[in-house]
Amino acid sequence: QVQLVDSGGGLVQAGGSLRLSCAASGRTFRTYVMGWFRQAPGKEREFVVAISQTGGSTIYSDSVKGRFTISRDNAKNTVYLQMNSLKPEDTAVYYCAVRLRWPPSPPWDYWGQGTQVTVSS
Repeated sequence: QVQLVDSGGGLVQAGGSLRLSCAASGRTFRTYVMGWFRQAPGKEREFVVAISQTGGSTIYSDSVKGRFTISRDNAKNTVYLQMNSLKPEDTAVYYCAVRLRWPPSPPWDYWGQGTQVTVSS
């Protein structure tokens, strides 16, 4: 069982930045594919970005490419999502997730509890 704790959400003005963090339990974090998803009110959860076990490969959704950056620190069992140039349409609950193998296609195996990001115009 893998436990994930998402944090770092908040309220920010359009054009601002936030950094989300996701801390994972377990001694095998380095073997996990990590991803971020988001769900806006009234919408389905959507894929945002994923990073491979070593950090050597990343996949971004078109909606965040060039603005968001995923990174991981395997020594700290933590994955980060740096979000710049935020837009009101980025408002959502953001979830980190674990998949036990590449590629980052459904289904994902474990989920965090989510952290709210609100971008005001």
